[in-house]
Amino acid sequence: MPASSNDFLGRGYDERADLALCPFEVEKVAMRHRWDQLTFLHWPFDPVAVQALLPPGLTVETYDGQAWVGLVPFVMEVRSAKGRLLPWPFRFPETNVRTYVTGPSGQSGVWFMSLDASRLGVVPAARATYRVRYFWSAMSVSRAGSSMVYSTRRRWPGGRGTSSRVAVEIGDRYRVEELTPFDHYLTAQWVMYGAWGKGLLMAYACHESWVLHRAEAVWDDELVAAAGLPQPTGAPIVHWSPGVDVRIGFPHRTGKTR
Repeated sequence: MPASSNDFLGRGYDERADLALCPFEVEKVAMRHRWDQLTFLHWPFDPVAVQALLPPGLTVETYDGQAWVGLVPFVMEVRSAKGRLLPWPFRFPETNVRTYVTGPSGQSGVWFMSLDASRLGVVPAARATYRVRYFWSAMSVSRAGSSMVYSTRRRWPGGRGTSSRVAVEIGDRYRVEELTPFDHYLTAQWVMYGAWGKGLLMAYACHESWVLHRAEAVWDDELVAAAGLPQPTGAPIVHWSPGVDVRIGFPHRTGKTR
């Protein structure tokens, strides 16, 4: 069963001292991102329920026997491969629903159950290139002092009106020595998977270590349930970050090198 055969702790990751560090370089950069003003909310789920939503070739990854699903709202900024700032439509709110998986080669990574973006042009391009489930949504992000509010209402394709609202109160920054392997597991992921027909694509994403803050959240979300999971219950595990600059590699079929 996935809960016992693919557990993060069971593979010795808790013994690594560099969990927060990207373990490779992206040699050929397709684009550069800024993931800005970002909040992670995570809930535990039954691994069997999550596995049922994955494409062939991906196995749900567990931590302490639970699958973990994240709701992650933030502000996306897209730059060219050489770092040039693109026109204003390339800075926009985004929210993703994600879980953690192992691919055919044993590489851990992220499977996006959905991604919502406020820029229509991004949606078909990302669906075609990286084979991920992007939706066009009406979105906003606002901040006043230590308080942030993210809102999403889906427009296209499908699920029109599906919504999410997350209000966050940002707390103190974690000291590096306070962060646990579990904190890093939920935030420091370096591979993104997408579906390609009956196969899989993968792309590498490398960035500096997250600066993480304690945070509390009040949430009213329909995106997780819209992805096919039960409605989350209980308080999520919440982290907030001012953001990171990210180097994104070109997508390729699993099994190929960077």
